Parts: sequence; C-alpha cells; structure tokens
Amino acid sequence: MDTIFKDLEYLHANIDGKESKKILKSLEKKFQLLKTKSGLTQLMDKKKIAKITRNVEYEHELKELQVELIKLQNWVHTNNKRVMIIFEGRDAAGKGGSIKRFTQYLNPRKFRVVALPKPTDEETGQFYFQRYFKHLPNRGEIVFFDRSWYNRAIVEPVFDFCTPEQYEKFMKQVPEIEHALVDDGIIIIKFWFSISKDNQQKRFKERMTNPLKHWKLSPVDEKAQKMWKKITYYKEEMFSRTHTGYAPWIIVDSNVKKNARLESIRFVLSQFPYDGKKDAKINLHHDPEVVERYHRRTHNEK
Repeated sequence: MDTIFKDLEYLHANIDGKESKKILKSLEKKFQLLKTKSGLTQLMDKKKIAKITRNVEYEHELKELQVELIKLQNWVHTNNKRVMIIFEGRDAAGKGGSIKRFTQYLNPRKFRVVALPKPTDEETGQFYFQRYFKHLPNRGEIVFFDRSWYNRAIVEPVFDFCTPEQYEKFMKQVPEIEHALVDDGIIIIKFWFSISKDNQQKRFKERMTNPLKHWKLSPVDEKAQKMWKKITYYKEEMFSRTHTGYAPWIIVDSNVKKNARLESIRFVLSQFPYDGKKDAKINLHHDPEVVERYHRRTHNEK
C-alpha cells in the first residue's frame, strides 16, 4: 500500500492537466479509504472496491456525527433540557437501526430508549397516555421512542386493536397533549421513516432468511403488505390531524438505510445551538431530498 502512495506522489509531480490531477486525487482518496482498518477487512472479504469505499465513507461520517451527538447530549444535560424524539414508520422502515446509531456512544445515564410492549389489562383500563407519561424525559435527558402513542393512530385501528370511538378520542386529544408538553418545555421531534412497498417486502424476506433477524418478525409484520393501503389511509389521517407548528412531522426517506441514519442525525443536530457546534468537522445540514418537513403534496409512499 505504501508503494502505491509513492507512485501516486510521483504521478502528481510529473503529470500535467486539470482532468488528470482530478482523477489522481480521486484515486488517492479511494486508496486512503482502503488503507483503513475497515477497508482492509472488507478487502480480505473480497468485497467490491466501490462498495468498500462507500462503506468506509459512511462509517467515517457516522463517527463524526456521533461525536456531535455527544456534544449535544452534554449540552442537554448541562442546560436541563428535556428532549423527546419519536420514531414512527411502517414495519421494517429502519427505526430501530437508526436509534441504535443515535445512541451508540451516548452516556447511558443521560438517555433512554423506550419501546413499550403490548399494554397489560391494567394499562388497557387507564387513560391512554398514562403509560407513556411515565417515560417522558427528565431534566437533562434525551428519550428515544421506538414507536409511541401514535400506535393508536395507525396500528391499532388498522388491526382492530381499538374501537372507532377510542381512535377518534385519541386524534382529538393528541394535538392538545403535545401542545401542553411543548408548553411545559419538552422539545419534541417526530420522525416518520418512509419506505416503499417493494423495499419493505425485500426487508421482510431478509428477516425470514437471516436467523439473526428472526426475532424482528411478528404476526403484524406478516400482514403489513396486505394492509398497505389501509395503513396508508390512517397514516395520511394522522399527518393531516396531528402535524402542527409546535410538533411537526419530519419525513425521512429510509429506502436507503445508511442515508436515513446519517440525515436524521444531521436533522436533530441542526435543531439545537449546542456548545462546540461551530467546531464540527462535518456538514451538519441535512439533505432535503432525504429529510423534509411533512407536506401533503410532496409526501408519497409507493
């Protein structure tokens, strides 16, 4: 590898022409990526060079963004902020994987991930929001919700887990509840991870064939493709009735998982004036082609 870099230095010194220099610079960048521990490991696995360079670039970007997340977490803790980040989306849209990348290097004492199971008989008889209120962020804390009270907006009515009356009551109450939380100082970010029907099907098939991902399959997952249109109807109702100025829906195109992870992190970082932000070594402006505020005319899941 060192010999290759010496050859590249020689070429830089002896080649003229703007286009030739540009090609050499691109080659040098690729070799630098291949020279990393991750790049060399993937070379040993006989992966294609183009794929290796993409993977290493992604890993580098992710690490730099995770450095910024640590700064953000410290700022939230120091300033006693309360941050609630909701991850919603269709099954297999990549919510859990994104949360994992958000939290990978954070201080576990200053954040929580909430993924509530099916409500107990006792919880079923409570005020609907009660079991979620127990998990709201404390001062200086970030809470990541892997699904949230919005189960009642889509999953429950689609699969008849609630009555029409319960659904209507929820849809009327949730904007008022969120307004009260924001008014009390809680910062709410609501993500919808958007995926196409074809990509969802591909990910389901991968779960079926990969023994390490079998646990992700559920009876609801198996019906998700058949219920696609019904889910779409309730999803659009949810956006229309719960997208507000104080708690807007942020749509993340998650058809490419790695892009969704990077850009959703960038979006969160862009929302806070945390200490050390100006010293970031990476672009903190999210790609509007991947992450955008919900708009009825532009959002569509095919």
